[in-house]
Amino acid sequence: MEEIKSTIKIDGMSCAACSARIDKKLNNTAGVTHANVNLLTNQALVEYDPQVISIGEIEKVIDNLGYQAHRIDKETLPVDSTGDDAEIKKLKLLLVTSIILAFPLILNMVLMLFEIQIPLLHNPYLQMALATPVQFIIGYRFYRSAFLALRSGGSNMDVLVVLGTSAAYLFSLYNVFFRGDLQNMYFEASATIITLVLLGKYLEEQAKNKTSDAIRALSRLQPRSARVVRQGKEMDVPIEAVRTGDLVVIRPGERIPVDGIVQEGSSSVDESMLTGESLPVEKRPGDAVVGASINKNGSLKFVVTRTGSDTTLAQIIKIVEEAQESKAPVQKIADQVSGIFVPAVIGIALLTFILQFWFNGDINTAIITAVAVLVIACPCALGLATPTAIMVGTGKGAENGLLIKGGEYLELLQKLDVVVLDKTGTITRGEPALTDIITLGNYGQDEVLRWAGILEKRSEHPLGEAIYACAQEQYGDLPDPENFRNYPGQGVVGKSNNLALTIGNRSFMHSQAIDSTGIETKAMQLEEAGKTIMYLAIDGKLAGLLAVADTIKANAVEAIQALKDMNLKVYMISGDNQRTAQAIARQAGIETVLAEVLPEKKAEEVEKIRQSGKIVAMVGDGINDAPALATADIGIAIGTGTDVALETANIVLTSGDLYGIPAAIKLSRQTMRIIKQNLFWAFFYNSIGIPFAALGFLSPVIAGAAMAFSSVSVVSNSLRLRRFEV
Repeated sequence: MEEIKSTIKIDGMSCAACSARIDKKLNNTAGVTHANVNLLTNQALVEYDPQVISIGEIEKVIDNLGYQAHRIDKETLPVDSTGDDAEIKKLKLLLVTSIILAFPLILNMVLMLFEIQIPLLHNPYLQMALATPVQFIIGYRFYRSAFLALRSGGSNMDVLVVLGTSAAYLFSLYNVFFRGDLQNMYFEASATIITLVLLGKYLEEQAKNKTSDAIRALSRLQPRSARVVRQGKEMDVPIEAVRTGDLVVIRPGERIPVDGIVQEGSSSVDESMLTGESLPVEKRPGDAVVGASINKNGSLKFVVTRTGSDTTLAQIIKIVEEAQESKAPVQKIADQVSGIFVPAVIGIALLTFILQFWFNGDINTAIITAVAVLVIACPCALGLATPTAIMVGTGKGAENGLLIKGGEYLELLQKLDVVVLDKTGTITRGEPALTDIITLGNYGQDEVLRWAGILEKRSEHPLGEAIYACAQEQYGDLPDPENFRNYPGQGVVGKSNNLALTIGNRSFMHSQAIDSTGIETKAMQLEEAGKTIMYLAIDGKLAGLLAVADTIKANAVEAIQALKDMNLKVYMISGDNQRTAQAIARQAGIETVLAEVLPEKKAEEVEKIRQSGKIVAMVGDGINDAPALATADIGIAIGTGTDVALETANIVLTSGDLYGIPAAIKLSRQTMRIIKQNLFWAFFYNSIGIPFAALGFLSPVIAGAAMAFSSVSVVSNSLRLRRFEV
């Protein structure tokens, strides 16, 4: 049985220590092949063997660590969730209540700094009455999380918050009731720290919510109903009731609900929300339409081919979601640090208390300094540094027709050395047309075209399809060839009217012992003009040649130059002979050409480049490109290509525009720049903050504010990627 990939929602994670702990436990669980736990989305993406472990048992592993896990059903198209909004509203209510209760305590602290004393505000019973509900009712969420973490043998941010605030609160009680010391009360410290932590959580949740904007925007694109024809009548039905084979009617200005094939009508369709391509695409009978695109000016009727989770929109959302749940390799550093961070901080706080009391002999100073260390050392910023940037970066890519299937590919993109471009369908349009027919002997052009058209009727090669299309246009229906055989990348053979027919390139003619010397000069002239030559032989003798030309895609030259400006080497790989390939490469501005490469040999050529120590991206669109896409460090598929290429690739350019490659690299470089800034800030913050707190330079209140600010600043820095321009 194949491995299963499932998404699990995890409630109760509060910091990077939580996600690192769950991640480590899952990856060490028998039957789990791979697991990624994302603090940002509060989800785990788990691959597992169902014969060894069930999804219920995986959830139980997480539950035993003190968290709550439940599987998310992603078989249907996602819709906007109110869960995040509910959490934000709950946090807002707690925060407002906490601010109201803590404000008098903070005001008293500020007035005391200016030696202004208001007896009512300094009353210990009033301070205790204000601080207690903040500590134990509003702060209950921290106590619960800390208890669950400690019960399962772990620790997290909430353990630090609970230790720090409880120490300040309980020491204040001790001073008031056992020592009669009304000068050293720290109720304001405990209440203010919890308020500031809540403020940080509230701002963090709001900022995190914005990182999911791309997913929500995509999920909102699908209409909630469709107009279908049933029993001869048009009727509106919910989108869930649309079935494959239904006939759907689309009027001007309406959004197309699902994927299908146009049966009647013509119109232009705006597909920019899925492909990033701004120009509308003309649609006629036989053309494919994609759900979520907008019908501009004509009416269409189309037959439904894909619904629900099978639609192009649902597949795009799935790719983006899985990418956002994945980890970039750079995150391993933060995970390793987070796993040991909280116990280390507790040890530092304890050592701080001992040393401060030892040297100063003042227990008040010792306790408050230790509290400051506990509070300032929250590892949240470390845990959010990478996933926030990955989430915004992959979302931004999706908005612009760049589907990046994982954080590891987003990171690897900026390290590329070589980009290998397949010729047909990638650099060129992949829609070749017959341009020349050269005849030999007693055969005329009409005969050469007809025999070639009959043989190529069964061909799936773009060149063969171009020859057949021209012959069909001139002669109408042509008979099927007999004994048809295809030699991939070389040619085809068959019979018709008892004549043996052979079409292929020069090397194929030689392999079939067919002499082509009589027409080589003309063939070379056509090849030097960038045309591909197909030789036709009848009964073992050369009858003529057919020249087919393919035009270079718009923006291809500019895109290739942009890659070269990034100091990348650009190769072109093609099955064409050297002269034809060189001619196309010259037009595209490519110096390095790998010509006469058979489809099954493309992967070998890519591997040779990799063996030279280069990081290689392979770009292609066809079935025969799939092995090479899988062999390369990064496989990039043109979105207009085949399903096999799209599934094999790590990155998909949905518009088919080569400019997506430099755009994806620019996005990768900017995302990695943001991640490095985030990690630097997170490490720098803790490296500076903990010693300052330990030396007594920071009060617990200032430490709490700094801790809250660190997490918010990391998320806000990642959100700058939303302004990235392709």
